[in-house]
Amino acid sequence: MNEFELTGRARTHIVELLDPACALHYEAAASWLAMREAAAADGVDLRPCSSFRDFNTQVAIWNAKWRGERPLYDRAGRLLDRASLDEDRLLEAILCWSSIPGGSRHHWGSDVDVFDAAAAPPGYRLQLAGAEYAPDGVFARLTAWLDEHMRRFGFFRPYRTDRGGVAPEPWHLSYAPVSGPALEALSLSLLRQVIEASDIDGKSVVLARLPEIYTRFLLTIDGLEERSG
Repeated sequence: MNEFELTGRARTHIVELLDPACALHYEAAASWLAMREAAAADGVDLRPCSSFRDFNTQVAIWNAKWRGERPLYDRAGRLLDRASLDEDRLLEAILCWSSIPGGSRHHWGSDVDVFDAAAAPPGYRLQLAGAEYAPDGVFARLTAWLDEHMRRFGFFRPYRTDRGGVAPEPWHLSYAPVSGPALEALSLSLLRQVIEASDIDGKSVVLARLPEIYTRFLLTIDGLEERSG
């Protein structure tokens, strides 16, 4: 990937898939489709709720949260009062659940948020909350299936455990053959250059803490986990 693809400012590495609609890196698409087919054979309707996301979309998400136009949650998923947060605490709250623009793994087309449409009851509203993917949650079967099978298709959960950066996201899958090299290629200097030229809210505090953000929220992930049990 070039620097524009790495930071979501280009989509020349992306292919659009149909039924269900999904935008992925061209090297990840075949493995994603194969994993969906295997899941379907076991009664799991593996579907994406978020795949490729460009830089401008990430900026819109970030700015809406910074301005209090979208809800903010702490690491435990509890709703926060925007007015009670200073800039540093606001930054932390956003980064728990949303990546800095230019630093989102969704820019690469390697990462996808998933759910099991076959397990969702009629009219179900997806929350993307840890409880949904827990052993007694609505998507427990999906969690177990992914634990057993996703690695043979090249996928893993980068936010499987709480490592002090991004909060655990059991729904977030990453295609290792693409995301591994992309993470290595995304340098702190490139990220700084992109942020400096952006219209991101809170830019001064972001730039002041960018080395920490880069290390704690971008580099600190779980790798290809071993099968549990």
